[in-house]
Amino acid sequence: MTAPDRRRPRGRWLPLAVFGAIAVLLAAGVWLSRNPDRDALPSPLIGKPAPEFRLPVLHEPGRVVTSDELRGAPYLLNVWGSWCPGCREEHAVIDGFARTGRVQVIGYNWKDEHDDATRWLEQFGNPYRMVLVDYDGRTAIDWGIYGAPETFLVDGAGTIVWKYVGPMTPDVVRTQLLPQVERLEAP
Repeated sequence: MTAPDRRRPRGRWLPLAVFGAIAVLLAAGVWLSRNPDRDALPSPLIGKPAPEFRLPVLHEPGRVVTSDELRGAPYLLNVWGSWCPGCREEHAVIDGFARTGRVQVIGYNWKDEHDDATRWLEQFGNPYRMVLVDYDGRTAIDWGIYGAPETFLVDGAGTIVWKYVGPMTPDVVRTQLLPQVERLEAP
């Protein structure tokens, strides 16, 4: 007569170990995401030169503007489209900021039809000093644009100093944008 095999199968604890590992990873993710500004996406372009571009101007057929032409003064580049609900939501905020005259506000019409864009501006108002058009979205790739609305603050030397993803709100202007503008205005 042989003695009973008292060894326990090792695979019996494997599901429990996998579950424990997943639970630890989930807890770590929750811990790391405790930042109240969960929509904030760090841009690798902050502190770097704005990408070079050559884009047509919406209201001036035949005119093309380059990134070099915008250097020398800070500007706010607001990415929008007539098809974008968030752009409609933020439009009054962009208009209000543009009226302050603190920095020039440049529109960046992204993946839109010319007639739709002009009709949208006629309906809601045009707060932009000029509107650049990226019909096919190729230049947007260089800027890291993946949706609208997005807004960039570029200093006079052509360096991106701030980026915001999503509709601008009065609170975002007051707590994030204006402090950046004040830094640019400081001697």
